[in-house]
Amino acid sequence: MTYYSKIGRVVAGLLLLIGSAAAARAQAPGGTKPAEKAPDKPTSTDKASEKASFPFQIQLLETQIRFETNGDSRKEVHTIVKLNDLMGVREFGRLTFDYNRSFQQVEIPMVRITHVNGGTSDVLPSAITDAPNPAVEKYPAYQDVRVKSVRILGLREGDTIEYRVITSTTHHPLAPDFWLEHTFDRSGEIEEENYEIEIPGSKRAEVIINPQTPATEISKNDHESIYRWERKSVSLASNSAVTESSAQLPSYPDVVLSTFSGWLDLAVKLNCSLSYKKASKVAKTQTLDDLKDFGTPNPSPPNTAVRAKANELTKSAKTGREKLESIYDFVSTKIATVDLPLGSTGYSDRAPDQILSSGYATQEGKLVLLRSLATEANYQIIPVLTGFCDESALPRPSAFKHLDMIAATGTSKYWMDPSLEVAPFGVVAAVAQNCAFYLETEFGNRYKPNVWGPPPVISARAFQKVGVVGTIGQDGKLSARVKYTMRGQNELLLRMAFHKTAKEKWKDVAGLLALSDGFRGVITSVNASDPMATQQPFTVEYELTQEKFVDWAKKPVRIPALLPQIGLPDTSARTSAGNIELGTPLDVETQLTLHLPAGTTVQTPAGTAVERDYATYSSKYGMSGETLSAARHIHFLRREVAGNRAADYNAFAQAVQNDQAQYFVLDRGVGVRSAAKE
Repeated sequence: MTYYSKIGRVVAGLLLLIGSAAAARAQAPGGTKPAEKAPDKPTSTDKASEKASFPFQIQLLETQIRFETNGDSRKEVHTIVKLNDLMGVREFGRLTFDYNRSFQQVEIPMVRITHVNGGTSDVLPSAITDAPNPAVEKYPAYQDVRVKSVRILGLREGDTIEYRVITSTTHHPLAPDFWLEHTFDRSGEIEEENYEIEIPGSKRAEVIINPQTPATEISKNDHESIYRWERKSVSLASNSAVTESSAQLPSYPDVVLSTFSGWLDLAVKLNCSLSYKKASKVAKTQTLDDLKDFGTPNPSPPNTAVRAKANELTKSAKTGREKLESIYDFVSTKIATVDLPLGSTGYSDRAPDQILSSGYATQEGKLVLLRSLATEANYQIIPVLTGFCDESALPRPSAFKHLDMIAATGTSKYWMDPSLEVAPFGVVAAVAQNCAFYLETEFGNRYKPNVWGPPPVISARAFQKVGVVGTIGQDGKLSARVKYTMRGQNELLLRMAFHKTAKEKWKDVAGLLALSDGFRGVITSVNASDPMATQQPFTVEYELTQEKFVDWAKKPVRIPALLPQIGLPDTSARTSAGNIELGTPLDVETQLTLHLPAGTTVQTPAGTAVERDYATYSSKYGMSGETLSAARHIHFLRREVAGNRAADYNAFAQAVQNDQAQYFVLDRGVGVRSAAKE
C-alpha cells in the first residue's frame, strides 16, 4: 500500500461522514448490490425467510426499450414491489427519476398501492412533481437536468407498489448514434426480471451478451432485431433454465449495445461536441476514410468577451506556461463547478461566452471555456476521459466517469482538472486504470488513431513534509503538534477533503488523517491553509493529546518513532506488463522532536540508508539532553520496477519496514519512577 492509498482512505472516510446524495433505489432497482450465496435446494421456508431479509422485494421488473433509426428511443419500465419492513417503506416513500428536459421526457402513467389490509389506491397526478436536480438549483442554465418524483403517503409494511415509467429520448446531441449497457440483478432482491431491446433492422448496431446471461429469445428480420431476457432470482427460482450458476457481479455488463463504428468514431464525435461545434457533420461519418476527411475538430475562435478575458488574464505573464497557469487558475477557482455526472448534459455544453458571463459550468463546460481561452496562449487542449480501460470493448461514452485534459504546446504537456476547483496546476487525481481515452485523432499511413494512451500523471513535483513536535509528561500523557506540507496527489486529496467539509467538522478530517498515519488520541485543534489557494503548497496542522501514552511504572518503556508509517506496495502490485507499480514519484520527509521528562534516558535505534535507482531511503535517530529526534526520508524516483527485479525490490522494502519497526527504549531512574507513581 502506497502513501497515496492511505490518504485516499481518509477522503473515502470523509465522504461517509459528510454524506452524499444518492439516487433512490426506485430509480434503478437492483444491479449493484453483491449477491448472497443461495442454498442449492431452497425450501418454502427458505424462500419466505429470504424475502423477509430484504427491506423490499421486487416481484416483477419489466423493461422494454425501442430505438429508432434516427437515434430516438422509448423506454418503458413496469415494476411491482413488496415492502417487507419500515426500511422498505422509507425507500419507496418517494420514487425519483432523473432526466434531461432538453432531449428527454418522463411520464408516470400509473402508481398503484395494494394495501396489506385489503383494497387498492392510485396515486393522483398532483403527487407528481418535476423540479431541477438539487445539484443545479443555484445554476439556472442547467435546470434542464431534472428530477421527476412521486410522493407516496400512507405506506405500511406488507403493502405492494406497482408503477410504470416511460422515458422518451429525442434529438440527443450524439444522435443518430445510441448505446446501452445493462447488468442483471444478482442479489435476490428481484424475483423476476424481463428485459427487451428492439433495434431497427436498418441500423448498424453491435450487441455483446455475457455468455452467463444468454438471451431467452432473439428474433431478427429486415425491419427489426429483438432481444429478450426472462430471468428469475438466483435463490428463489425453481426454473433452472433461467437461473445462473454464479451469483457474482460480472466485471463487464451483461448486455452492451453500441452503434459507434469504433473508438476512433466515438473520440471524434465527443471531441467535436466538446469543442462547442454541432456534431451533425461528423455524426454522419461511418468509415475511417470519412473521419480522416473530417480531420480533428478545433474549438471555435473566441469571441470578443472571451478574447478580452484571455488578454486580461495573461497580460502580465512572461512565458507561455505562465499564461496557461493564469487561465487555468481562473477557470478552476473562479468558475464554479456544477457537480453533475459526466454526460448529464449529453456530452455538450454552452458557448464559451455564456459560461464566462454566468460564472459556472459542468466539467464539460469548463473544458469548453478553457479550450477557448487557451487558444490565446497558443496551447492545444486535449480532452482525456478516465474510469474505463478496455480497448476491446464496444465503444460507448457511458463507460467513462471523469474528464481530465492535457495542455500541449511543442514538447511541453501539462495535465489539468479544473472541475475539482482545488487541483493545483499540473496535478490531477490518480486513476486505477493503466490507460485513458484521448479525444485526439492523429491519422497515420493506415489511419491508426491515437485514442488510447497512458493514464493521467502529475506534471508538478510531488513532495510531502511531516513535522511532529511533542512532549511526554511525567504522568505519561502525550501532547503533540503535527504539521503536513505537501504537493502532489496527496495534496489534492486533502484539499478536496477540507474544501468539501464545513470548518466546524475539520476535526473529523484531521482525526481520520491521524488514524491513517498511526496516531491515536484526541484532536484538540485544527488549522489548514485555504484549499483554493493552489499556487502554494497545502498545509494542515493539528494538535492532539493521548492520556497514558506511556506507563513509567514499566521497565523499560518502548515507544515507536511518532512518524507516519510509509507503506510500500508488495510484488503483487503489478502492471499489465508484469512490473511492480510504485505510483507517482514522491519525495517524503518526516521529522520528530519529542521532549521527555527530566531524568529520562533513551536508547536510540541505529539509522538506515538504502539506495536503488528506483527509490532511496534513509533514517537518523538521536538524543540531545532530554529531547529525542528522528528523521526519515524516502524518495520514489520511478513509477515502476521491472518484474525481474522483484527480489531486489523485496530486499529494499524489507529494509524500510525493518527500520520503521524499531523502537526507542526509555528509562527513568527508580526514584523518578516512584515519584511519578505517587
